[in-house]
Amino acid sequence: MNYVKELRELVGQRPLILVGAVALILNDKDEVLLQQRNEQRKRWGLPGGLMEPGESTEETAIRESFEETGLTIRNLALFKLYSGEEFFTKADNGDEFYSVTTAYVTNEYEGELTLTPESLAFETFSSTNLPAQMVGSHRRMIMDYFNEKNELP
Repeated sequence: MNYVKELRELVGQRPLILVGAVALILNDKDEVLLQQRNEQRKRWGLPGGLMEPGESTEETAIRESFEETGLTIRNLALFKLYSGEEFFTKADNGDEFYSVTTAYVTNEYEGELTLTPESLAFETFSSTNLPAQMVGSHRRMIMDYFNEKNELP
């Protein structure tokens, strides 16, 4: 099912409000897994995507992570919800949307990283060595996580 495609057929490129989820998948070195996305700008970003009808945001993060990386993630901890004017996107094809994104964190995963049509490469990064070409909102989510984590006693 492709809910967004069905909506687009009804409303064209008018702005939509779309709900999604991402996963900060951390390894034992506290590095975050990023995928280089198969898009025009080839940006790096967190595994994640848009919710389908009937899904929870946690189910969305699990499904999208598997579809994009081949990893099965579990024991997700809710980190933060992101929304507002700064989360407006105009896609390369002209579609406009505001995203409401739930960010989850986990260090529990299994499987092998597998390239899919959505992914060009995978790499883990420390919070001080993130790639220059990144999805801006994902950079913010990662930095928020590490900044808040470092502020805890």
